[in-house]
Amino acid sequence: MKNIRVLSLLLLPILIPSGLTGPAGADGLATFVFGDSLVDHGNNNYIVTLSRANYPPNGIDFGRPTGRFTNGRTIVDIQGEVLSGGSLVPPYLAPTTIWPATLQGVNYASGAGGILNDTGRLFGGRISLDAQIDNFANTRQDIIARVGPDQAQNFFDKAMFAIAIGSNDFINNYLISADRLVPPEIFVTAMINRFRLQLTRLYELGARKIAVMNIGPIGCIPYQRDVNPTAGDDDCAALPNELAQLFNSKLRTLVQQLITESQTFPGLHLVHGEAFRIVSDIIANYASYGFENANSACCRVAGRHGGLIPCGPPSLVCPDRTKFVFWDPYHPSEAANLIIAGRLLDGGADDIWPMNVRQLAAI
Repeated sequence: MKNIRVLSLLLLPILIPSGLTGPAGADGLATFVFGDSLVDHGNNNYIVTLSRANYPPNGIDFGRPTGRFTNGRTIVDIQGEVLSGGSLVPPYLAPTTIWPATLQGVNYASGAGGILNDTGRLFGGRISLDAQIDNFANTRQDIIARVGPDQAQNFFDKAMFAIAIGSNDFINNYLISADRLVPPEIFVTAMINRFRLQLTRLYELGARKIAVMNIGPIGCIPYQRDVNPTAGDDDCAALPNELAQLFNSKLRTLVQQLITESQTFPGLHLVHGEAFRIVSDIIANYASYGFENANSACCRVAGRHGGLIPCGPPSLVCPDRTKFVFWDPYHPSEAANLIIAGRLLDGGADDIWPMNVRQLAAI
């Protein structure tokens, strides 16, 4: 089956290129992570927010709730096991994320965060991408202060920068606010213009190897299936997916533009991960990947697809998490994350372009 093939790829030994060490001689490859709840490793535990996952049954297969919005590992965890010898990227706001722990990388992601600063405001606290980059700037300054600018830049030249964000700008902004009166083209253009500025700032702060993941098929998550019942039991909600594809099309163009602007961004290596295509394939061909359910949440309280209430202590949990594509109303299960991570690590141009994550890491 397809999932066996993907798991075998993840179990292949990886050789870390010589010289990929931190200023203090740390082994492995440092990864700096930006994004939303798909890759939040617990930053929201330390802010006042309704968007949290630091309670059971979240983390049931991780060993304990940590703030990860899934039953086990995130995509970043899985890739880190391959690229960094198993080390977990710590959340920026954790009190233990200080020198020299920052040499393994830092996770700045925040549940409900978005590209636009007002995204997710109904949850109260959240860390937008602009604020996440501010936090990275703080980390960078601390490293420079300890090892000097030249050695610090050498470290950042080799480090990986991973970004997975944008879904909330639709789910928890455009689709639920008066901004919906704005034509989608204008809203998406505003997102792309802001994102270009954010990528440019990351480059100016030293990022050279950047992997950007596009927005997945958000119309297929259990939440959207339940709030759009006219979609039917087996169909995804059309409008959210159309918005995601509009953004993704413009994002790919942006990535192509930045790659070709080599005089403006010397040394930049930028890749574009096709989350929409990968997750859509998993949903359409779920049985061939070993799943039994591709439209409902494993952790559920209410709704035909378990999509109306977030996962929490009152929830019922499916007996076999490996058989569900979705863990909760919004997020993939660890089993799905394994497949997504494997295809981003080793996939061809249909999954990630112009190179995959393993090739990017080896530069």
